[in-house]
Amino acid sequence: MGTTSLRAHRALSDWTRVTLLEELRQAPSPLDAQELAERAGIHVNTVRFHLEVLTRAGLVVSEVERRSRRGRPRRLWRATADAGPEAGYRMLAEALAGYLENSAPDAEQLGLQIGSAWGARLVRADGAEVEGGLHRVLGLLARLGFSPELAEVGGRSRINLHHCPFLEVASGNRRLVCSAHLGLLRGALAEVGAPVTVSDLEPLVEPSLCVAHLSQGRPAAGPAEG
Repeated sequence: MGTTSLRAHRALSDWTRVTLLEELRQAPSPLDAQELAERAGIHVNTVRFHLEVLTRAGLVVSEVERRSRRGRPRRLWRATADAGPEAGYRMLAEALAGYLENSAPDAEQLGLQIGSAWGARLVRADGAEVEGGLHRVLGLLARLGFSPELAEVGGRSRINLHHCPFLEVASGNRRLVCSAHLGLLRGALAEVGAPVTVSDLEPLVEPSLCVAHLSQGRPAAGPAEG
């Protein structure tokens, strides 16, 4: 693996940077650090740090704003056009997930452990000051690309996940990846002190829908169903 590809892989190993890169790619025009922080729900100083990492990896570039009015011009950021590193990153993720699923004694339990630590770390790193633990986690899920929707069905609360940003990896490694998503939800909810947890996760009940069922109390021990 070349030095450039290695830097890209390392840069995209942090989901905060993945979120920032996706925000820049979706924006109709370049953004400054403050605008990006508001879009992603992350502290502006954290955004600046991650932008420098993405820049060294060649995934984003900056430019000085051209302006006719007085005042200090802003530093604007945009994603580069090269999608090659992301494709390589996806291949690496598939290889790692496949190896772990086939070699781990209990892929579901491993996925839960990985996801729980991941969810807690993401919540601690997001810098959000949103009141209400559940809504803070919903915001995190939205930034990760899950398109979450809080709903009530038959008197039970649930989170409908209308998009899986890891579907290509999950398709061949469902035990590990879906359990990791269950762990992510439980770890994030526990970290923010929410009064609810996810009792179970139903993967792909429809082609683009997974359902996380909420319950009161501490996380259950079982892996994702399906």
